[in-house]
Amino acid sequence: MKLSKILQGLDFTCENFTDREIEDIAYDSRKTKQGFLFVCLVGALTDGHKYVQSAYDKGTRVFLCEHKIDLPEDAMIIITGNTRSALAKISCNFFSNPSQEIKVIGLTGTKGKTTTAHIVKSVLNEGGIKTGIIGTVGSFFGDRFIPTANTTPESYELQKTLRIMADNGCEAVVLEVSSLGLKHHRVDGTEFYCGAFTNLFPDHVGTNEHDSHEEYAYWKTQLFPMCKKAIVNIDDPFSSEIIRNCCGEVITYGKSTDADYILESCQKVRLGNLFATNFHTTAKGESKEFTVALPGEINAHNSLIAVALADIFGVSDENTDKGLQKVFVKGRCEILPDTQNITVIIDYAHNGVSLKSIIDTAKEYEHNRIITLFGSVGGRTECRRKELGTVSGELSDFTVITSDDPDFEDPQAICEEIAAHCKEAGGKYVTIPDRGEAVNYAVKMAQDGDIVILAGKGHEEYIKINGKLLPFNEREEVIKAFKEKKEGK
Repeated sequence: MKLSKILQGLDFTCENFTDREIEDIAYDSRKTKQGFLFVCLVGALTDGHKYVQSAYDKGTRVFLCEHKIDLPEDAMIIITGNTRSALAKISCNFFSNPSQEIKVIGLTGTKGKTTTAHIVKSVLNEGGIKTGIIGTVGSFFGDRFIPTANTTPESYELQKTLRIMADNGCEAVVLEVSSLGLKHHRVDGTEFYCGAFTNLFPDHVGTNEHDSHEEYAYWKTQLFPMCKKAIVNIDDPFSSEIIRNCCGEVITYGKSTDADYILESCQKVRLGNLFATNFHTTAKGESKEFTVALPGEINAHNSLIAVALADIFGVSDENTDKGLQKVFVKGRCEILPDTQNITVIIDYAHNGVSLKSIIDTAKEYEHNRIITLFGSVGGRTECRRKELGTVSGELSDFTVITSDDPDFEDPQAICEEIAAHCKEAGGKYVTIPDRGEAVNYAVKMAQDGDIVILAGKGHEEYIKINGKLLPFNEREEVIKAFKEKKEGK
């Protein structure tokens, strides 16, 4: 594509501009080469301007920067105010604005984005609308999977994935929009058909995240000026601020009688070995009943987003119900099969709010004991450890405290910090820093009727230790432990 077309609509200066063909765009100097446009992104940990010589040595001669750089005269230096914002703009241009061809549904909120994205995808697909997902656990459409590094991918990867989906017949895509994705301009230039807000809780405040809860909340609001429609959880106190920032039609949902889609009642049910929820809703004055293959009121609550979208897209109630009953989310209240008379749940819960939610949900179903296993990520806010220890100490019958991406922190020290709060809450516990050993212990101590909750890793198949991502598959550890238990080892 011609450079002038890629830069269309971008404010920039360049002393030696000449139009030329650009083969691709790169912002990682290890991936650039001759014919590429290299973008110098400025991040929290590094600055792309430091790597221009490396990119030049690989044959790159066109550079998009925020300030002048020292390179030979044959390098074209294009200067713009913010390279992150610029990358979003030029990526939209380079991939021919795919969001104009596919209906993008943006989901934001502290909790529920990933699960709700899968609920919406299942319902729309059942209604004959080919729908993809871009989010925390990767990008999906049909049988295709594309891994993602962030909940909301960098703008280049986002636009590239949207282009692939549009070219492969997707009519809609559900995009998880994080606060950092908004702050770092990853979704700039994307046209949103609809936005949805789940909830707001204190989180993501700390190093390399947000400076304060107020800043975190502000960025959540910034999705909605981009959206033609908005679906908002009216039960959340922050909903009024979200609605204030909406520019298009606003549809509300929740338990409030003022909502357009009212959650009237819920009842726990079983779909095979799955925990499920039957719920009644009054949808714009019409009474409806659905069953979602996920447990708890929170999942019925989030399902109202899918019910509202089904109405927007013209999906029948019958297909909506079928879609809800087919929902599967890897690592989100995922109940493992073939675990004898013990229920094993893998969930991504990694703070106090989400851990309390999954434990409370499990306790609604018939059980003997609740055994909860979890750790806390290294280098994050320490208040999480108090929340986690307190919640499990108060609500679980037994707690197995272990590792969850300790990185450069001492895993034993993290475990002991959590244990102090668990003990203060009156909980029974053990600390086992090695997560594989901890899973083995939890499974082997479990008795008939027990529910074992393995929290924190969810969909992830690695554990981060000393800066390295080491392979770790919780499901395989469970299978191994049950095999040994059966053999009496």
